[in-house]
Amino acid sequence: MTNIKWNLRFQKDAKKEFLKLDPQIQRRILQYFKERILTIDNPRTLGKSLTGNLNEFWRYRVGDYRIICKIEDDNIIITVVMVGHRREVYED
Repeated sequence: MTNIKWNLRFQKDAKKEFLKLDPQIQRRILQYFKERILTIDNPRTLGKSLTGNLNEFWRYRVGDYRIICKIEDDNIIITVVMVGHRREVYED
């Protein structure tokens, strides 16, 4: 285990959606990333890969909320591209 420390970033639109969430949900999501995702060597061991034209993205589940991310291995960055309730996050 090399003990990689991943960085979490938000795209502008994802940050707006995140800030609209209840503060308790915001804390829960951030805590999930800090404790479970950002401290592991391979963030792909948790969550699920999306399919089809979204196959470059990774999905994490925190309760009824889904966080869609892009993982940049070269830069050790996880970028949140979308966040929302499970019934809304996949709609376009």
